[in-house]
This record gives sequence, structure tokens and C-alpha cells, in this order.
Amino acid sequence: MNAQLQPTGSAYFIAKETEAPESHTLSVLVDNEPGVLARVIGLFSGRGYNIESLTVSETEHAKHLSRITVVTRGTPHVLAQIRHQLERIVPVHRVVDLTETARERGHDKPIERELALVKVAGKGDARVEALRLADAFRASVIDANVEHFIFEITGRVSKIEQFIAIMAPLGLVEVCRTGVAAMNRGAEGM
Repeated sequence: MNAQLQPTGSAYFIAKETEAPESHTLSVLVDNEPGVLARVIGLFSGRGYNIESLTVSETEHAKHLSRITVVTRGTPHVLAQIRHQLERIVPVHRVVDLTETARERGHDKPIERELALVKVAGKGDARVEALRLADAFRASVIDANVEHFIFEITGRVSKIEQFIAIMAPLGLVEVCRTGVAAMNRGAEGM
């Protein structure tokens, strides 16, 4: 059976086989206090839901609010279940499915960006090719010596993945990624 079609370990997985799992980006506004992230993540792990990407930062300093951006995968039923369970956690102020909201507004998906640091070691032609490709991808060199480069690249997840794949044969050593930061188009806030 295909790994993506297998049910999660969740007791809540009661979706029909005809519903295909899809990736959604959720934005969760929470109080910035100790233990909140653990509670949100515990909800996912305790029910067998996977997190593909996670980004957290305080966004409203005066109100002490943080924004958690989670990319997860599931059927429409599972995604609705996740949203409802997140909304019941006490320090959670608001949960928005950015993917669903974007579709309602006539867009394919929300604006999503990620930052990655990519270390590439190489000499000679591989070094020159790595620099040429980094320039084509608009990646910045933030550290360099005669043995390696560290590139900083920002963009869509697909762009980051493509850059990493291209750097692999040129001497890819290490990758550090921030996770997805996302918001919807338009004048309205979350």
C-alpha cells in the first residue's frame, strides 16, 4: 500500500478512501508563554499526525502573542479535526487554515517562503559551478574560504528543494532550514 494512503495511527482517522490526503498550512495565534508550543506539538504527536514544517515566533510583542505556522498532511476530515482540537487548547487565540482561506479567495495557495543555509565544499570546476548556480538561484554567499561556501537562499519550498538537489553532486555538506513562513494575500489579517 502506498505510504501516503496509509492511515495515520490516529483514532480519529475515519476518512473515506476516496478522500485524498493533501498538505495544508495552518497558522495558530497563541499566548507567548512557557509550554504552549509543547501543548500544540503534543496534540499532533499524541494523535499520530505528522508535522512537515514548523515555524514559531513572537509576532505581537505588546500583547505577548506568538504565531505558530504548521504544515501538515491529511484528508479534509483529519485537517478539520486538527483545527477543532487546536482551537480547544486554552492559550490558543485563533486557528486559520491558510490553504483553505487562499482557495476561498481564488488563489491556489498562500504565500509561503522558507530560508535555508546550504554548505557546499568543493574545489576547481565544482566550486565555480556551485557559484554560478547559486547566482542563478539568487542565493547569497554568507561565508566562504578556499574549501567551502555557505549560501543563504530564500524562496518557495520547491525552490529550496531544487537548489539542494542541484548542490548535492557539487559537494553538499550540510543544510539548515527555517521551516515555512506563510500568510494569505489581501488586506485582511489572520
